[in-house]
Amino acid sequence: MRRNRNGRIYFHALYINAVLSLLTSCQSGETEKRDKRPNVLVILTDQHTNDALSYLGNPFLKTPAMDQLAEEGTFFTASYCTSPVCGPARSSLITGRMPHETGVIWNSTNIHQEVPTIGQIFKEAGYNTAWAGKWHLPQSYPAKSEMDSVAGFEVISFQSLSKEWDLGEDTDGPIADATVNYLNNYSEDQPFLLAVSLHNPHDICHVPRRPDEYAKAHELEDLPPLPINYAIDPDEPQFLKEKRLMDHYGDELLKTLDYTDEDWQAYLYHYYRFTEMVDKEIGKIMEALKKNGFDENTIVVLTSEHGDGGAAHKWAAKLSLYEEAATVPFIIRYKGRVPAQNIDRNQLVSGIDLAPTIVDYAGLASSAKFTGKSLKPILENPGERLREYLVVQLADDKLDSSRQARMIRNDRYKYNLYNQGERNEQLFDLWKDPGEQNNLAYQEAYAPVKIKLNKALKEWIVAAEDDFFQWHPLPNVNEE
Repeated sequence: MRRNRNGRIYFHALYINAVLSLLTSCQSGETEKRDKRPNVLVILTDQHTNDALSYLGNPFLKTPAMDQLAEEGTFFTASYCTSPVCGPARSSLITGRMPHETGVIWNSTNIHQEVPTIGQIFKEAGYNTAWAGKWHLPQSYPAKSEMDSVAGFEVISFQSLSKEWDLGEDTDGPIADATVNYLNNYSEDQPFLLAVSLHNPHDICHVPRRPDEYAKAHELEDLPPLPINYAIDPDEPQFLKEKRLMDHYGDELLKTLDYTDEDWQAYLYHYYRFTEMVDKEIGKIMEALKKNGFDENTIVVLTSEHGDGGAAHKWAAKLSLYEEAATVPFIIRYKGRVPAQNIDRNQLVSGIDLAPTIVDYAGLASSAKFTGKSLKPILENPGERLREYLVVQLADDKLDSSRQARMIRNDRYKYNLYNQGERNEQLFDLWKDPGEQNNLAYQEAYAPVKIKLNKALKEWIVAAEDDFFQWHPLPNVNEE
């Protein structure tokens, strides 16, 4: 009896151990099956200038979702779009190439087929790739035209609240909800690259265009003050003065010519409200990321296509090389890998850096060529320098393709060159004059600085095979 009982006990122990071993083996197989590479979430806002976040100390708006993201990662403040125009800037963000390389110089243009997008690169590496929201390369919203995929991405469908789909007020909520639904139902073993392209604060374009639809200054409380660089330089380049009078692309400038000081304050008020609206939708997405367990192993990048004039120099649009239109937020968060609570004010960052950065952090082996640079080396070693110079391109009128401008800046000085009109150069000392109120281009004392930047721009144009020389030879400057 005792032997039988002990035998049964021994048999049961073997049985239990076998079952446990089988379960462990199955779990190990599932673990090995699941791809451990990081997910990537790219969030794009539109027409979002660099300081339109409360995180950087702007007291006239509250952006808790973006602030939290910045708190948990690194915020680059010297961050520029490649072109202050929607389509060209967007093409750079998803390819890592400059607009003249992607073929998207103006809006409503396709990217060259031979230039791969991040969707194609990540899909080839085994990622599930999805795009939610605005596309603009060339159609604004591929979901509206029922396209199955866009340049390597599956399009996430959503239902806009408007037939026109031209207001973020109508589209951003449904885009965020569709993104949340995607995250809530994601159960694939492969990691994802998810790009969410929101519309606001782009609605600011319609404040001067549809004045009857938005509250006037006397109807609003707590109007923000005018910026310190509110005034227009009487010797502003002719190129910019002509732009202010155009009745087509960029017509917001023409429609604000007779704005009073109070009108401009109301403009800023609405701009900040649109920014708060998009922040709310970003908050939904980040909450869904956390709720579904993706938070710890997801690289998150938040940036924008381009900025907005923001009433500085009484400029109401993009389409200029002024800082407000050319700079954008750039935040990257990857828990445990990217420094948190870090504001980098020194590195010159460009929209072309997004693609190589996420490819680098994801550890992908890709043959794609990037003009941009990965930010990973400087995030891991802040003492390194990403680049000495940064260039922004501008073609501000598709109806007149000859209108071109280029900007180059180093750590301190910024040089703008316009290819038409009188007074076609600007030089600013951004350390002493961050508001760009004092053009030094024609001051003899700063000739050596202008010569240096002029030469650097010429060398960049030649090396990058930019066709700017087709439109305008650089001015002859004494280099001795």
